[in-house]
Amino acid sequence: MTSPKDILQKKNQEALLLGGQNRIDAQHKKGKLTARERLDLLMDEGSFEEIGKLVTHRSTEFGLEKQKFLGDGVITGYGKVDGRLIYVFSQDFTVFGGSLSEAYAEKICKIMDLAMKNGAPLIGLNDSGGARIQEGVVSLAGYADIFYRNTLASGVIPQISAIMGPCAGGAVYSPAITDFTLMVEGSSYMFVTGPNVVKTVTHEEVSSEELGGASTHSTKSGVTHFACANELECIENIKRLLSYMPQNCEEEPLRYPAASNPRLVPALNDIVPANANTPYDMREVIDGVVDGNSFMEVHQNFAENIIVGFARLDGRSIGIVANQPAVLAGVLDIKASVKGARFVRFCDAFNIPLLVFEDVPGFLPGTDQEWNGIITNGAKLLYAFCEATVPRVTVITRKAYGGAYDVMNSKHIGADMNYAWPTAEIAVMGPKGAAEIIFRNDISTADDPEAKLAEKVAEYTEMFANPYRAAERGYVDEVILPETTRIKLIRAFEMLQNKAVSLPRKKHGNIPL
Repeated sequence: MTSPKDILQKKNQEALLLGGQNRIDAQHKKGKLTARERLDLLMDEGSFEEIGKLVTHRSTEFGLEKQKFLGDGVITGYGKVDGRLIYVFSQDFTVFGGSLSEAYAEKICKIMDLAMKNGAPLIGLNDSGGARIQEGVVSLAGYADIFYRNTLASGVIPQISAIMGPCAGGAVYSPAITDFTLMVEGSSYMFVTGPNVVKTVTHEEVSSEELGGASTHSTKSGVTHFACANELECIENIKRLLSYMPQNCEEEPLRYPAASNPRLVPALNDIVPANANTPYDMREVIDGVVDGNSFMEVHQNFAENIIVGFARLDGRSIGIVANQPAVLAGVLDIKASVKGARFVRFCDAFNIPLLVFEDVPGFLPGTDQEWNGIITNGAKLLYAFCEATVPRVTVITRKAYGGAYDVMNSKHIGADMNYAWPTAEIAVMGPKGAAEIIFRNDISTADDPEAKLAEKVAEYTEMFANPYRAAERGYVDEVILPETTRIKLIRAFEMLQNKAVSLPRKKHGNIPL
């Protein structure tokens, strides 16, 4: 007679194999890890506790009753990442192509509920062919159950999605609702409709990689925040991302020992060129201010005229939003506005202070921008900053023109501290354009219009294209030498650490979507 211990041991072995060794070998040949190998890399050694290991599907149609695998194609559970509690699900493509069934969805929903109740991040390792066709509507219902929980969890616990293989049809909407999405180059893709449907409907010839690969979504659509060279890099990025976040919206991010003490950084004095129209790389400013090697850029290859990412300042986790003068002169356009707004709202939801580096000549003009909604899309970034209650500090390094000055975390929309470098120009527009409008008659009637224009440009520059008028009004708290920026920011965020702001009572705002 078989003992209960032997039965349990056999069941556990079956569950560990899932689809079987042949299918695991096939997964490796594609250059992909198995669902369990991914978990082994992600979780602290020996910390993972599996839930629902013996669950099987309930379908009896189309021959599925003869094919049952313990776990039913998804591994769910909890454990620790760098000593912190994390909930996770890992989809297994070796079982029915990772397709989602009713039981499969229930397993995911169970750990989502646990993550919410216990206030811990949720990580999804996605590798699925979509809904299990043989199960019909109950499979679709399972996806909707997951989407609903993603939405309820948004802003309550951090949610991270890693796309390790296919993610198509309705399956894409769960990652889209989560906070950050990572993809693996060459082995993952996301799209609502695949290449065959696209060809049938629009007659376009496109491959899966071109339509929804990691490169496409990290550069063109912005759907994914990180395009990773391989699965190991993807998992390491997940761990690093988590290090900047708190467990939930009620907690503060962990503070790490400072990489270096408050100090002068003389190299910052020479970054901004003397010619106001010469580009420079804002990443040099960021790297000079934050703790060494702590900056983790998000959406690096999408809307490159704005930079967003996490860093540490004196060991404190902060979110950075910065114009990038090296790309499109740092103007705000539709994609940059949406990218910045999304990041600002995440940081505000999870108590991560915001640091803004500003060098913006305005919003990008043109019919393409206007017809595609630069007004409402630009307003998203404005709205995000206006509603943010975390500590907010701005440093104006050079240009701060027009409405873009207001939008980029100005004092007028609730910024706590605003600093300006001596090179800052805070005005309605650039000196040349302003002079051409204000002094149009003087210039047109002058004996030497070009000389008169140069004279009036110099006059306007002297009066307005500097930070001192704004400082006189209190719109800038202090004009500082660039080399002192790190010291000033550390002190400012230290001062603001107990900031408390209550927004007007309401169900929720109506952001211009």
